[in-house]
Amino acid sequence: MTTLLPDAAWRHGAGLVDLLAALGADEGAIRYVGGAVRDTLLGLAVSDVDCATRLLPDEVIARVRKAGFKAVPTGIAHGTVTAVLPGSTIEVTTLRRDVSTDGRRATVAFTDDWREDAARRDFTINALFADPSSGEVIDYFGGVGDLAEGHVRFIGDPLMRIAEDHLRILRFFRFHARFGRGAPDGPGLAACADRANDLMALSRERIADELLKLLALPDPAPTVALMHAHGIFRPVLPEIGEEGVARLTRLIDRETRSGARPDPVRRLAALLPRDPALAAQVASRLRLSNAMRARIELLAAPPAPETAPIPLAYRHPDAAVDLLLLSDMSDAELAAALAALDGWHRPTFPLRGGDLVKLGLRPGPQVAAALQAIERDWMAAGFPDGEWAARAAQAAVDQALRERQ
Repeated sequence: MTTLLPDAAWRHGAGLVDLLAALGADEGAIRYVGGAVRDTLLGLAVSDVDCATRLLPDEVIARVRKAGFKAVPTGIAHGTVTAVLPGSTIEVTTLRRDVSTDGRRATVAFTDDWREDAARRDFTINALFADPSSGEVIDYFGGVGDLAEGHVRFIGDPLMRIAEDHLRILRFFRFHARFGRGAPDGPGLAACADRANDLMALSRERIADELLKLLALPDPAPTVALMHAHGIFRPVLPEIGEEGVARLTRLIDRETRSGARPDPVRRLAALLPRDPALAAQVASRLRLSNAMRARIELLAAPPAPETAPIPLAYRHPDAAVDLLLLSDMSDAELAAALAALDGWHRPTFPLRGGDLVKLGLRPGPQVAAALQAIERDWMAAGFPDGEWAARAAQAAVDQALRERQ
């Protein structure tokens, strides 16, 4: 039975029909491929559209430009040209076969064989083509059936696919977390566990990118637990243990019940030990941005259950909800704390160092110490108005001047 690609809004994007015509859609020279086909079959939103073509890259560039669009040779060594359309971009890649691979990169040769190109891809559900003219889905390896069954399966020998690109170990689990139902594919799981040490050959940036994509999914906790049980993290992230997996599971449950959006950095912090220095080391090892590194370090030390939410939110306005979700407070305490923050807006401390200097303090450490002390009292008093702050400032200056005498 022929499978047809359902109609979808992305197929009517500005300029797409003209681009496909220029690249030989009527001649069978170009097809949709990969995620756009997969996600459309599942009724999911499509963010990126990729095409495969028999045309060589130079011919693709010439035809794209002749059709009036900009052509960017984004990955020309691997046959990829990006066509810039009004409001979108389309990646067009010449059919390829691998000449050599080392687990991190591949040397390719161009081909005109659709099946040969599909055979070098990772999973059956990612090797689906679709004819732009007829909508017919071309499936060489049973990807449509696997998609319907929620079965993430390597194309051919899983060990061979992993040897070609070690990142496929992490991708196997991410795609299972997103599309899988029930137990993962047995041969695929066994191959990933057997070759987990291969992850050590990858750049930490690639590992971090794949891990954060996994943690951004609605509920990656069961898959993360599976990865831990089979030793997938051990070669590159040995800090992730059973306690971290349990914290992640609890965090996701709390996110769901509180309506908090999934956040991969918050979830990564849950997976790591509650040791800010160690968390910062892991973030540095993964080459995360400075902002992510600082945030993970902060979240590795969540507040005690009795911590008042408003002062916490004042001190950490961008991380208060994260800290509360990661804390050990009871579910009832957490609900009350989050409710207290609902609609709350951080007030501005009404004093500056110059205000204390005008009252008689000399610029320097004494001003900073006095200002911090007043701000702590102001927080404890419930953020009263400017008159309170002015009186507190005068009292602090008078005290400091008496101590100086």
